[in-house]
Amino acid sequence: MFELAPEFERDSLWLADWPLCQLRVQNDTNYPWFILIPRRVAMVEIIDLTEQDRAQLWRESAHLSMFLKVAFQAKKLNVAALGNMVPQLHLHHIARYEHDIAWPAPVWGKAPAQPYTETQWQQLKQKLALLTIPS
Repeated sequence: MFELAPEFERDSLWLADWPLCQLRVQNDTNYPWFILIPRRVAMVEIIDLTEQDRAQLWRESAHLSMFLKVAFQAKKLNVAALGNMVPQLHLHHIARYEHDIAWPAPVWGKAPAQPYTETQWQQLKQKLALLTIPS
């Protein structure tokens, strides 16, 4: 049975369950920072997924990326599957701007997290609810 790594529970907020992935937002308003986590047991690398699930992951990643590019008018999108600290398979999607607090460096550890308010989180969920996710 799929279980979310405790680090995701601690550091991010649930937004939606898509056909393959759970979509979460990093609880840090410094950046529009989203995470796709395939709801599969014991996945560490993208290559651990079935061919069908890999294709679905890329569809969901591309869909989220297009949304971020338009809705957040990102200068650059950082999409990465690192997993050095949290081995559970996940893809980070971070909208970046020349004026963000970490530009042009990576976002990790650059500034203290600024948590979402309940209102901001609900607004984000409403914005994402309008998306139709391909399966």
